[in-house]
Amino acid sequence: MLFFTVVVSIVIIQRIIELAIAKRNEKWMRRQGAFEAGAEHYPLMVMMHIAFFVSLIMEVAMLDRPLSPLWHFLLPIFLLAQVMRVWCLSSLGKFWNTKILVMPGADVVRKGPYKWLRHPNYVVVSIEILVLPLLFSAYFTAFVYSLLNIWMLSVRIPTEEKALRETTDYEERFSLKKHPAK
Repeated sequence: MLFFTVVVSIVIIQRIIELAIAKRNEKWMRRQGAFEAGAEHYPLMVMMHIAFFVSLIMEVAMLDRPLSPLWHFLLPIFLLAQVMRVWCLSSLGKFWNTKILVMPGADVVRKGPYKWLRHPNYVVVSIEILVLPLLFSAYFTAFVYSLLNIWMLSVRIPTEEKALRETTDYEERFSLKKHPAK
């Protein structure tokens, strides 16, 4: 249980620090003329992520879940996801946020993992939501919140892409323009 407490405490502290960074970035972006897209789903996403940690802690503590026998495999995956998370955040710099903030006319970032993927941070979050609970045999949390995350991303990604397409060079940077049929 000590290992679980340490790991989850570190992840929660990491998220709190990220929220402070996001708030600082939001203030800067809004001063530059950024607007928020998808504000209506943002509170649901925040509640989902808070509920994820509550569910994980309750499932492990109340049901006395053991460390997974596959922890030697799962822990490196989780740690690699943390490295990817930092790479995503540092690649976006002041443009990184937990909200969908779009700066009209801005050049879309195409460095770091964004050179190869349009939404690497969402891949990282999906891995974390699955692997962290599995690491501690919290199968209910892994299953339920992976499904909720899929639903959330099915709302969030189209909202983000629409806002980026309409106000930035997103289509050109990611070659999303439809080619006419021959």
